[in-house]
Amino acid sequence: MRKVLILSALALTSAASAGTLRVGASPVPHAEILNFVKPILAKQGVELKVQEFTDYVTPNVALGEGSIDVNFFQHVPYLNSFQKDRPLGIVAGAKVHVEPIGVYSRRVKQLRDLKSGATIAIPNDPSNSGRALKLLEQAGLIRLKPNAGINATVRDISTNLKKLKFRELDAAQLPRALGDVDAAVINTNYALEAGLNPLKDALKLEGKQSPYANVLATKPATLKNPDYLKLVAALRSPEVRAFILKKYNGAVVPAF
Repeated sequence: MRKVLILSALALTSAASAGTLRVGASPVPHAEILNFVKPILAKQGVELKVQEFTDYVTPNVALGEGSIDVNFFQHVPYLNSFQKDRPLGIVAGAKVHVEPIGVYSRRVKQLRDLKSGATIAIPNDPSNSGRALKLLEQAGLIRLKPNAGINATVRDISTNLKKLKFRELDAAQLPRALGDVDAAVINTNYALEAGLNPLKDALKLEGKQSPYANVLATKPATLKNPDYLKLVAALRSPEVRAFILKKYNGAVVPAF
């Protein structure tokens, strides 16, 4: 009888001891999606603590230092580029969604109306810089060298008939700079935070088949953590798919 009571007490203690998962995320849409799954995880005994970051560097540093367990804001090309200079032992986990990058302007209504010598602001980190230039190439504004890969830079531009000038800025600054340049290539999370509607306001938007899916990033040991696996399952559930499609109306696309 004593053994039964002890085992029952242990079972109750175990059930009441919720795991804790600390996740760093950009406010929009990442933190919004995480907050949506909070109650789902709570029912499974996982307390999800969401810490918001407004840049693309700090959440990786925090993960490397161990002040958070997972981050959710970046795609694999960015993570790989980041760790070339700052190897923190971070690995890519599950894919969740794609945020199509777009070209915005307050001065023209169509990209063909850009004047000769116009200035276009683009992200200054290697992966998003190359992504922005690829989009501008798709729009017919420039042509890149044939061997220019995903980390293409302005030095890889082979044809620039409009003599466009490029201003490279931190991705988070691009919406604020929109009024000072002729156009800007802005990541969707920052566009949404600035009140821009990618489907209505973007003059050119990346296709839904973009290889730049946003992923959960973490340390290798965490990939087998039961709480992490519950988070993955929740983020890739039919409920989250429906939430993303309804809330963002195509500006954010499920990658599962």
